[in-house]
Amino acid sequence: MTDLIEVKTADLAGEALGWAVGKAEGLDLQLAPPGYNGVPWRVFALYRAAATERTERFNPSEDWALGGPLVEKRMVSLHCPQSTDDIWAGWVITDKGEFCQAGDSALIAACRAIVAAKLGDTVQVPQELISCPA
Repeated sequence: MTDLIEVKTADLAGEALGWAVGKAEGLDLQLAPPGYNGVPWRVFALYRAAATERTERFNPSEDWALGGPLVEKRMVSLHCPQSTDDIWAGWVITDKGEFCQAGDSALIAACRAIVAAKLGDTVQVPQELISCPA
């Protein structure tokens, strides 16, 4: 991994958003470099048990199997769009205050709200992930 760069939480998308959520959740994260057929940099979480170790793709802003449990765990409230011009909003209330973020989907809004509540309005992400498509 090369340098970390600062990004506004509201601007996080794709792999960079997954990285930030993983950091907010305290996960051991790894990057996989670009691969075949233009596959970009990807984020994986390393899970360790007593006698086993495995890595799994970590993309909670795209996968309800990963993002859904985080919405429940962090008690993220979601506001759905009321018109075609509207966007999703997610917010988390903690003892530090209320953290609201917007997104093009429920999971993106929820993940940004989780990151804002745990890490703040700006976060450090690997430079490689910023050029990844959302």
